[in-house]
Amino acid sequence: MSRVVVIGAGVGGLAVAARLAAAGHDVVVHERSETVGGKLGRYERDGFVFDTGPSLLTLPHVFADLSLDLAPVALDPVVRHVFADGTVLDSASDPEVFRERIAVALGAQAAADWDRFWRRARRIWRASWRSVLPRPVSAASLAALSWRVTDLAAVAPGESLRALGRRYLRDPRLRMLVERYATYAGADPRRAPAALAAIPYAELTFGGWYLPGGLHTLADALLARCRALGVTVVPSSPVTAIRVERGRVSGVDLAGGAAAPADAVVANADALNLYRDLLPCPRRLAGLADRSLAGFALLLGVRGQTPQLAHHTVFFPGYYDAEFDAVFGDPGAGRPARPASDPAVFVTRATDPTVHPAGDEAWFVLVNAPRDGTGWGAVDWWRPGLAAAYADHVLAVLARRGLDVRDRLRFAEVRTPADLAAATGAPGGAIYGTAARLLRPSNRGPVPGLYLVGGSAHPGGGLPMVTLSARIVADLIGPAGPGSPPVADPLSV
Repeated sequence: MSRVVVIGAGVGGLAVAARLAAAGHDVVVHERSETVGGKLGRYERDGFVFDTGPSLLTLPHVFADLSLDLAPVALDPVVRHVFADGTVLDSASDPEVFRERIAVALGAQAAADWDRFWRRARRIWRASWRSVLPRPVSAASLAALSWRVTDLAAVAPGESLRALGRRYLRDPRLRMLVERYATYAGADPRRAPAALAAIPYAELTFGGWYLPGGLHTLADALLARCRALGVTVVPSSPVTAIRVERGRVSGVDLAGGAAAPADAVVANADALNLYRDLLPCPRRLAGLADRSLAGFALLLGVRGQTPQLAHHTVFFPGYYDAEFDAVFGDPGAGRPARPASDPAVFVTRATDPTVHPAGDEAWFVLVNAPRDGTGWGAVDWWRPGLAAAYADHVLAVLARRGLDVRDRLRFAEVRTPADLAAATGAPGGAIYGTAARLLRPSNRGPVPGLYLVGGSAHPGGGLPMVTLSARIVADLIGPAGPGSPPVADPLSV
């Protein structure tokens, strides 16, 4: 048996801890905050319960080998799209159903264009799954990809998601729908790689799911599984440094001066924090300050019912580029980042009776926002009055889009990128990790015995990708005793 220390009890940290414990390792998880789950947070007030992080579960098969007590409920629509001209388009996990909905809402030509785009997205998904997503990134794996000419052609290196969408889709509303998926990786669709077309394909092929009680129950289930397997989870226990002796990891230093020895360390921390603070490594640190989205959120207790809302509803602006110009800034043009004046607004409203009082609704309202900090690409979200003023502005934007809820509010709580940074340690409040690229930092650290999981490590952000990173790391470390059976691959559709 070997001793493994996991830094951080986010989804990636708990998932890798459970897998390693099942493989016979002695695992201890040190978490900086009082609660587990990381960005998969919750907030409760006056009988209302909010997911303050992810609100959609995709690729549920990724979690199957963890033996969690989950009962996911399929969503239809997965997302309701409301465009500036009043058009409403509901996405569906059945490709034929979605194609029919596109034809009804946008016309037969748009449906035919989507069918062509969908076939290309399927090729990208299959190439990504076969060659990149479920295995470690290395020079060897990338070289292997380059030998598969069909995979390379499908992924289209060098092409942006915007360029891909415009090549296949003539209707600007469908282009807008596709470009929103770049934000799932924290990226600007004008610069994000075309390979991110795999995200809508995965979401709409394998479905979008809700967990009764809220997505935060996934963290509860992971914690229960870890404890059942003998994992020790220590809250309020920040790690201050990773110890290296004789050229390999030997443990971690804890706040207060104690040390925790280990044969291996798994960092479920942002790679920027890891290579800047816990194990300074300038070579690995280079390139981690990519422009990555943060989010500005409102938690609303709402009186009455709102039947025009689906579980997830996105209200698009008339001109999407203005949002990305604002959120990412433009140093070449001398324009710093700023809160968007006319952002896309994403509203999550669960009908689940356990998350709100009878007759009321709990809304989580999210808009893309610049990260917290200083410099051209950030905004000081601690500036007095800014958060309250922007909250009023977002509510006014919703009102202009036909959903004025201001006279129905029981309360409104605000969460800025600065709040997320303070609660989870995410640099600047970046939702999906600071490396907003297709290929994230390697799961192997620069010294033997160090491994990375989480949204800023390969294969990227989002619950399923974070869980895949945990599987990759558990396989890299291997069993403490005799080998365990391989995990079935259910996602090669």
